[in-house]
Amino acid sequence: MNALESWLLSYLVNSLWQVPLLFLAAWIAARLARRHVALQHRIWVGALLLEVLLPACSLNPGATLHSLWQLALRGLGAPSAFGSTHVTVTTGAAYAHTMLHLPATLLTGIAIAYAACTIYFAARLIWRLSRTNTLRRAAQPIVPTGPLQTIWKQCSQAFELRNAQLASSSGIFSPITIGIRRKTILLPNGTLANLKIEDLTAAIAHEFAHMRRQDFAKNLLYRTLSLPIAWHPLLWLTQTRLTETREMVCDALAAEAACGRESYARSLLRLASALTRATPTPSLHAIGIFDACIFERRIMNLTEKQIEWKGARRLTAMAACALMAVGTCAFAMSLHMDVSASMLQTAGGKVAQQTPLHGGDSALPPVLIRSADPVYTEAARKAKLSGNVEISLRVDKKGNPSHIRVVRGMGMGLDQKAVEAVRQYKFKPATQNGKPVAVDLFVDVNFQIF
Repeated sequence: MNALESWLLSYLVNSLWQVPLLFLAAWIAARLARRHVALQHRIWVGALLLEVLLPACSLNPGATLHSLWQLALRGLGAPSAFGSTHVTVTTGAAYAHTMLHLPATLLTGIAIAYAACTIYFAARLIWRLSRTNTLRRAAQPIVPTGPLQTIWKQCSQAFELRNAQLASSSGIFSPITIGIRRKTILLPNGTLANLKIEDLTAAIAHEFAHMRRQDFAKNLLYRTLSLPIAWHPLLWLTQTRLTETREMVCDALAAEAACGRESYARSLLRLASALTRATPTPSLHAIGIFDACIFERRIMNLTEKQIEWKGARRLTAMAACALMAVGTCAFAMSLHMDVSASMLQTAGGKVAQQTPLHGGDSALPPVLIRSADPVYTEAARKAKLSGNVEISLRVDKKGNPSHIRVVRGMGMGLDQKAVEAVRQYKFKPATQNGKPVAVDLFVDVNFQIF
């Protein structure tokens, strides 16, 4: 299993449990901020970004950056002067339950399936963007005149947008917004003739709110960043919550710019009855007024008494959310897992000893707290030699490695480079009944040309 497969599987394994953890934390934070829709939306945006990024991070940022740099070099076809290193040890009886041994062929198969799944979701996103572009080209431009011109000017001034365009299409059932540089509002055919002026004002104001917030571009960014975990059901729920809160934020902006909250709420109900004759096609990447099926909640949010979050209340809520985010991230990163061909193990270096400690729960193995990358020799790099150097060592009571010797080597100077790297390791000592003890370990130092 190469380094890319190892990195992909590490990301996959961590996302399995970190995404639910982050979703739960975001749900609790959103409940605390349930009377402040804008803050709820920021919480769900932050949750989505953390769900994507956190599985790739650990408490050792240098190791994370090194892995990403090596993967980038490999993608550019550049040889690396470094190998990657991980601790692989003979498992003692006392700690056999902390390891999961899986064959390299199975891990490679999982990595291939995961990559194929990611490619599928990426292809589906590209297809939706293509369908949206086709719809835009087929739309018929509309030049605002009469009452429509008045509405358009009012919204343009309220949202400070001067370059928006208006068009109609037979391929949609409700108003939508598309475009990043050329922002366009698409209306279903017949909308201008069938809607009351106040309802048309509400619909256009809502879409202007989307354009003012750059929601089309943001949604495209979120969908693109989410591709590595697009398979995760809780990511779908996060995206749903993000969409719901986004629509409520735009409702508030549109109501303020148009005709007031109560009047806008009545228009929203009439629009729902008049325009949703069929379910909007899911094959488009677009932002619309009916993206979220939460009309009851949207109407309640518009009609209930608003509470101003100012001063101490606002700071307290933001501080509580920030504290929860930091705590959740720290907990998740502390349990970050790396995948190798022989085992799953914590990145913090939790290892088992060759000769098991005794004493049940009172015996704790050494923990790797600092490692070093082995350096390729020029001869090995030219020969593109890859493999493992197996080393035995003793971790003394101070956590320092000693009695280092090569058990299985590779030649071309790599054995000595592996020994030099292991000499720089630092461990938290093993303990027996609370007292530091020396233990023997086997370490695999992996050399991989990227």
